[in-house]
Amino acid sequence: MAKYFDVHPENPQRRAINQVVDLVRADALIAYPTDSCFALGCQLGNRDGIDRIRSIRHLDDKHHFTLVCQDFAQLGQFVHIDNNVFRAIKASTPGSYTFILPATKEVPRRLLHPKKKTVGVRIPNHPVVQALLAELGEPLLSSTLLLPDQEEPMTQGWEIKERLDHVVDAVIDSGECGTEPTTVIDFSLAEPEIVRYGAGDPSLFE
Repeated sequence: MAKYFDVHPENPQRRAINQVVDLVRADALIAYPTDSCFALGCQLGNRDGIDRIRSIRHLDDKHHFTLVCQDFAQLGQFVHIDNNVFRAIKASTPGSYTFILPATKEVPRRLLHPKKKTVGVRIPNHPVVQALLAELGEPLLSSTLLLPDQEEPMTQGWEIKERLDHVVDAVIDSGECGTEPTTVIDFSLAEPEIVRYGAGDPSLFE
């Protein structure tokens, strides 16, 4: 049965954040709100957590997982960024964007796109996620909480708890968040390509 945390959306309670981070460090899989929609998250090296995300969402090995980072410095440890890309990403973070970039050796091989050796990264603009990442001290491995039988992500913490009670370990509820996943831009190609239109303004990259 999943633990349920009711967390203030702007001033998250430190005790609750610490409890969630302790669970993540103990290989828990959590459902948490972001600045776009709810996501599933676990620690970077949590092989079981990765398999559980794949199982919950029916994902194949070509799916791009996302490393949710606290800041630009942390993001830069996990992906290769040239100067032009640096400026474009810096200008649009934190925000509702996911960037696909060539991964560094810091990223476990099983998280990489099998052919392109890329990974998704993002810096969310959400106080609860920022508090989690600050306490954890490393990125959360994440994927949008979009179930195979649904067209839109769930928006209510209690609904997620009810639906996923036996497949996740914790649910963070900080009120309703959006239903629109991030805008995804692939920077691993010669020209940036918008591969999903979502919550972030795509005009910055068109």
